[in-house]
Amino acid sequence: MSEFSSIITFHKALYAGSTSCTERVRYYLNRIAQLKHLNAFLEVYEEEALEKARALDTRLKNGEKLGVLAGVVIGIKDVICYQGHNVSAASHILEGFTSLFSATAVERLLAEDAIIIGNLNCDEFAMGSTNENSAYGPTLNALDNSRVPGGSSGGSAVAVQADLCQVSLGSDTGGSVRQPADFCGIVGLKPTYGRISRYGLIAYASSFDQIGIFGKDIADVASVLQVIAGPDEYDSTASQKEVPDYKANLEDNKTFRFAYLRDAQYHDGLDAEMKEGYIDFFESLQSLGHTVSGKSFEYLDHVVPAYYVLTTAEASSNLSRYDGVKYGHRTPEKNLDLTEFYKKSRSEGFGKEVKRRILLGTFVLSAGYYDAYYTKAQQVRRFVTEKLNDILEEYDAILMPTVPSTAFKLGEKTDDPIAMYLADIYTVLANLAGVPAISVPLYRHSNGMPYGVQIITKKFSEANLLHIAHQVMAKEQVTVV
Repeated sequence: MSEFSSIITFHKALYAGSTSCTERVRYYLNRIAQLKHLNAFLEVYEEEALEKARALDTRLKNGEKLGVLAGVVIGIKDVICYQGHNVSAASHILEGFTSLFSATAVERLLAEDAIIIGNLNCDEFAMGSTNENSAYGPTLNALDNSRVPGGSSGGSAVAVQADLCQVSLGSDTGGSVRQPADFCGIVGLKPTYGRISRYGLIAYASSFDQIGIFGKDIADVASVLQVIAGPDEYDSTASQKEVPDYKANLEDNKTFRFAYLRDAQYHDGLDAEMKEGYIDFFESLQSLGHTVSGKSFEYLDHVVPAYYVLTTAEASSNLSRYDGVKYGHRTPEKNLDLTEFYKKSRSEGFGKEVKRRILLGTFVLSAGYYDAYYTKAQQVRRFVTEKLNDILEEYDAILMPTVPSTAFKLGEKTDDPIAMYLADIYTVLANLAGVPAISVPLYRHSNGMPYGVQIITKKFSEANLLHIAHQVMAKEQVTVV
């Protein structure tokens, strides 16, 4: 593994002259080549990354001041636009499409001299929990190649897990950063909805989507969030709130009031060994002076149905633009009328899971079912948000599992989409309410795979969230994979 465990240790060596940006890029390029079988990257920007690294080394040699992410090697999920580079959302419908602009998050990384090394595999249009829905094949979990890495940001998680880049960006609509982070034994942050601009993020469900960050070190995640968070004139949903210093108080030792959700902790679907692990974790927190109390959350079994009604409805609308006329896959068949042309182009371009969600979304929005499904799901969303906010008014944070089990085998759940959807039971809460959440690794299961804890705080309280996560990892002496 890399000798530099964090951005801080890398920068100390860089500015001391004991390493260079070029050396770092070459290290990661070698790792990517050695572990190509993991299928984490869809495209590697080898020459571009080396050129940027050499330019940074020259600037450093000349005494120029570099950005706060100077030489930090970053991978981006294939739903985040980077001007002049392919972006396909891991779908045949956008195969060969070159982005005409860069996402705001990408622009801000580049402005601070980060090096983007490539784009990362994911479930098609970020729809999935295993990375098996990619048009370019599944990504493999680096700890056990027979298991999934989670999804939809599976490539982004594995790139950090396997040390193919320092940090990476993913997107989180219902857990797509936190769940693969848990499966891969690393840190995954989903910020408050609106904390990071969505400009340049290919839309799945616009009122849920949020760019998230993977890393092995909380301070690294905080550094990247510091750079990419904040208002954006190109995104009206981006918050105007000031961005605080996320690293300022990470090292402070404080005691917190934690709530755990009894309905989550004692849910029938939670792995028995993990259930015992969380009880031990709560007890260890109490022994350190923290308060840990159980709270009821009667809406837990309603969150997944509500989430899938709302997100598929939004997906049905967002994905209607891919018709093969202006851009995207166009059927080679000739002499078709317009309706048949649309049908053929979309049927050939979209994968099975994307089609399933478009059809479901179209159904719940149809005239006869709109009130029964879509309106009802919006009501559930409001109830969930109010209940979650009530608990967070009383406690500093909510603790709960990230997922009900460790990473499962490739192909294990592909024939049972309902079982796959139900596995999102713990992560969709934060997206429904728009609050920030992070998954941090804790323990190893007897099957050898890691699992962690999910921490949820109030809206726009990422500073507090990162502080708690840092303290939890330090106190538990967590060794990140």
